[in-house]
Amino acid sequence: MEREIFKPHPALQGLVNRIVIFRADLRHIKADVICPFPPTPQNYIYFYINDPIYTRKDGDSFFLKKPDSITVGPQVTRVNLNLGKDHCMLGIIFHPGGLYRLLGMPMGKICDEDIDTHALFGSEIRIVNEKLKEARSWLDMKNIAEAFLLQKLDRLKTALPFDYAIRELMEYNGNLSIEKTASLSCLSIRQFERKCIERIGLSPKLFARLIRFSNAYHLKETHHDLSWTSIAHSCGYYDQMHFLKDFKEFAGVTPSLIQKDLEATPLRLQGSVWQ
Repeated sequence: MEREIFKPHPALQGLVNRIVIFRADLRHIKADVICPFPPTPQNYIYFYINDPIYTRKDGDSFFLKKPDSITVGPQVTRVNLNLGKDHCMLGIIFHPGGLYRLLGMPMGKICDEDIDTHALFGSEIRIVNEKLKEARSWLDMKNIAEAFLLQKLDRLKTALPFDYAIRELMEYNGNLSIEKTASLSCLSIRQFERKCIERIGLSPKLFARLIRFSNAYHLKETHHDLSWTSIAHSCGYYDQMHFLKDFKEFAGVTPSLIQKDLEATPLRLQGSVWQ
């Protein structure tokens, strides 16, 4: 497994958190490699450079083949991924509210959904994918993705104090009060909640819970020796019932079963793109 994280072009840093390129050569493994990918607070545009990817949500019966580029809205349901044998992905990871600023559509419309990016941007995406397949280096791939976004700067929705405030909520790992976050947004609590639904696609409380859960999952993914009690306290959980509730809702299993899920796959996808 190889991964590289790029800081975006200065003109994109208010919109994009980072650009990640991830490669996994799985041709030595005969069986399909199925990887759990729990919900995260991030929104993405993914480009799949080599083999196609297949996804199955918890509760669904079949894997579905995805296009070579998908745009992922706010997710609250775990997805299982079949990566193929030669997996290479470029991911554009947006700041909270960044995908709304790019698309101009309420994020609630694509909650728990992914969209064929071709349907959003037309033939541009086909050209971007062709260039990515022909790129000679990962830096070239990063530059191709940036060039696509830089052409969109004049169409972005205006950044608001809300966008700064919701990034602060991320920085505080979901542990900033809704009252404080609304105050940083220069909005009343009711106005802040409406803006959250529009620009994030989730209520502020659900978004904060998702941040805490993602931090806890990532800590276990990267530090198997840490106890769940230690992880829960470090991520801001002060009530065991809330901790268990979040894991059952977002991961589909209790924390005690997460370790088995992680040991069953050779890849650690959530941390690879979310960290």
